[in-house]
Amino acid sequence: MNLKYIALFLVVVFCSSCGNSRKEAPGSNYSGMDPEALSIPEEAMNEVIGNIGSPIEVALLLNELQVPFSAAYLSHPEKMNDTVSGFDLAYKLGILNSNLGYFIIYNMSGSSISHLEAIRDITVTLDLEEFFNFKKLERLASRDNNTDSLLFVSMNSFNRKLDHLRSNDRGSLATMMVAGVWIEGLYLATQAYKQSEADEIRTMIGEQKHILSDLLIIMQRYKTDPNFNNLYEDYLQIRKRFDKVKITYKIGEPETVEVDGMLMVIQNETTTMDLSDKTLSDIIEITEEIRNKHLNI
Repeated sequence: MNLKYIALFLVVVFCSSCGNSRKEAPGSNYSGMDPEALSIPEEAMNEVIGNIGSPIEVALLLNELQVPFSAAYLSHPEKMNDTVSGFDLAYKLGILNSNLGYFIIYNMSGSSISHLEAIRDITVTLDLEEFFNFKKLERLASRDNNTDSLLFVSMNSFNRKLDHLRSNDRGSLATMMVAGVWIEGLYLATQAYKQSEADEIRTMIGEQKHILSDLLIIMQRYKTDPNFNNLYEDYLQIRKRFDKVKITYKIGEPETVEVDGMLMVIQNETTTMDLSDKTLSDIIEITEEIRNKHLNI
């Protein structure tokens, strides 16, 4: 299967694993509200986790836009701060998986061995090693023309770890993984935008406003832990910058189309985003600050 299509397939699988599209995620109904004032059912929390993002989504867009690969955008495992906290390890795991997706999408998997080793060590510590076949991933990464297989195996491994945590009363660690994926994806997008200034990347950055609102809803449930609370408070600082992003949706006339001999009604919608250069610059700055702070870079 072509890399572009397998990547798109995996994004769809990841984002639909809980039955809703991101736009229909329960948390989206609360965007812009104070997350501490909200209380939603556990099943809805799980849906929000599954709808926040994918480790390959940003990398896929950058690759399609032909933005050059840059190792400077990535977190280097050897430079990350040492920690034994389960929360911090899960956070790193999300960040490293986001980096791994970037390597794979750009067919640079041969350079990802240190990331694979770091992911392996964390999965062992968190008792998740059954969901991470290091030898198979290392073998695939060291060979040419294995990009599709490596992408499928790595994404499947990530999703299985996330599902296992969520279904075994370890939702706090699943949340930390997703928080790590999100911040690293946003950081990657903002750094790439500084180089390319592509409108598509600018739009993707602005769209993170609603996704961050969803993420904060689940993060506030676990902020009684001091380490988690520090991250939560920092993410609130990022949200303050996103508060100035204005996104409006205008419903258009429905359109009837024929698909495989069946008539389907498509609801057309126009999205308008007001994201000033100043606001974008503030988002880029705070994202880099918070991301580096929690990696001790």
